[in-house]
Amino acid sequence: MLQQGNRAPISTTVFDEKGKSVSLQQYQGYYVVLYFYPKDNTPGCTVEACNFRDANTEIEQLGAVIIGVSKDSIASHQKFQQKHELNFPLWSDPDHTLMQAFGTWGKRKFAGVSYEGTARATFVIDPKGTIIRVWEKVTPVGHAEEVLNFLRTVIKK
Repeated sequence: MLQQGNRAPISTTVFDEKGKSVSLQQYQGYYVVLYFYPKDNTPGCTVEACNFRDANTEIEQLGAVIIGVSKDSIASHQKFQQKHELNFPLWSDPDHTLMQAFGTWGKRKFAGVSYEGTARATFVIDPKGTIIRVWEKVTPVGHAEEVLNFLRTVIKK
C-alpha cells in the first residue's frame, strides 16, 4: 500500500459514475480525499459514504474534493449515489487498476475465508500529487470526521 510521502499515481484512468474516463491528474491543484471501499449499498460502505456526504460541504469549503472508488459498475454507482444523495464522484474500477496502483486490492480474509478484494483505506493527496496522509483498515463510523479534522490542520483558509 502506498504511504505518506509517496507520489500518487495521477495518470491512472478509471471511469466515473457517468461513464467518463477520469484520473487524479484532473485534480492537481486541489487536496483530494480518495477513499477506497469494498461494495456499494453494503452497511459499512453506506455509513462511510453518507458520513462523507454530510461532511462534504465543509471539506469543499476547505478546498478539497472527495472521491470514492470501488470495483462496482457505473450503473451500481449511479444507483448508490441517487439512493443516498451522494454529493461527490464515485469512480468505477472493475479491473482494479487504480486499486492495485494504490495497493488496496489483494488478498483479504473474512471469517477464515481468503479471497481477493478491496481494503477499506483513505488517502489524502496534496495539490502537487503527494500523499500526505493514509488511513489503513478504516472503520466507517466516524471516519469522515477524522478526515475533516485532519484537513482542518493542513489547509489554512
